[in-house]
Amino acid sequence: MATGLTEKTRCSWCTSDQLYMDYHDNEWGVPIHDDRMLFEFLVLEGMQAGLSWFTILKKRHAFRAAFDHFNAKKIAAYDQRKMKELMNNEGIIRNRLKINAAVLNAKAYLEVKKEWGSFADYIWHFVGNKTLQNTRKKGERVPATTDISDAMSKDMKKRGFKFVGSTICYAFMQAVGMVNDHAHECFRYKELKE
Repeated sequence: MATGLTEKTRCSWCTSDQLYMDYHDNEWGVPIHDDRMLFEFLVLEGMQAGLSWFTILKKRHAFRAAFDHFNAKKIAAYDQRKMKELMNNEGIIRNRLKINAAVLNAKAYLEVKKEWGSFADYIWHFVGNKTLQNTRKKGERVPATTDISDAMSKDMKKRGFKFVGSTICYAFMQAVGMVNDHAHECFRYKELKE
């Protein structure tokens, strides 16, 4: 039965789940320069290691509540009581290493902000302060890492960040719009192309 609506062509990884489609259509690949949002994505990408992004997406509101809406100053000051509270929170990923990493990353993030003026200035310098435009056909394999994500990972590790391997860094770059990895046929590719 025709509804008068045409189905949008999306990236092949986007499932038909409404939450996933909304994320793909409105967030993934949109350039972010807001420090707090960049920090949120950094923590969530670390939490995602070994899991699906959809798992994280479903828990995103719980993560925001549990981690003080990703206020890095508050997270950097978390004590053992707060860490225990997080380990008992069924709404988030209860992995001690990942929770500890969020605290260490908050501290490293604050140091980067002191040095660079903003986390956005630091993170975006890896791509020359503009979105890299890729042209991949639908279904074409997207690399898990690039030379840029390798360099970002190496520099972030040197600064004390955790759960920032090259694969996580590249996924972060895709999510925050440092790279446009929408398939060429995807309706968002042209919308996000500069």
